[in-house]
Amino acid sequence: MIVLDIETSGKYTTGYGVWQIGALDYNNGEEFLQEAKIDDEDEIMEEALKITGKTEKELRDKNKQSQKQLIKNFIAWAKKRGEKIIAGHNVWWDFIFLQNKCIKYGLIDEFDNIFGHKVFDLSSIAQFSHKQKFGKFKTENGKNAMNLSSTLEFCGFKDNRKKTINGKVTEGEPHNALEDVKLTEKCFRSLLK
Repeated sequence: MIVLDIETSGKYTTGYGVWQIGALDYNNGEEFLQEAKIDDEDEIMEEALKITGKTEKELRDKNKQSQKQLIKNFIAWAKKRGEKIIAGHNVWWDFIFLQNKCIKYGLIDEFDNIFGHKVFDLSSIAQFSHKQKFGKFKTENGKNAMNLSSTLEFCGFKDNRKKTINGKVTEGEPHNALEDVKLTEKCFRSLLK
């Protein structure tokens, strides 16, 4: 299983750029972390800058590799994994974001051949565990409230990362794809034992 997280310049799966990919081979602990510059046409949301502690200049740094090269490097790393099952927290979003970029860069056939079209989502596992323990799903205003912070808390771990609460970003550590992957992996191990 490959635990995956990406950091992007916005919250929608099109129109924004991926500037960081973090991954961890669940079976042997091998890590992948690389950054890229976003494309000139990619938009940037102010919230993304606040959560990651980055600036627009850093996301558009011409000295960094292209997004296409970043994704090619991730695909090459993933090819060497025994299990090529993508897993993560709310990972369908990361997966679709990468699929869209692969379509743009002509990498979709290689991406699909390695990963297929299914992912393993921590949020779903955490929700079912929550329902088993408390008799109900964790919701807020009728919506799924099992974000990574809630999952960490449910598993007994502390979350020191910046968060967005009612449109405001809290104090904390900036989001980093590999650190988020490591937190996700801890929760998977806790919930799957």
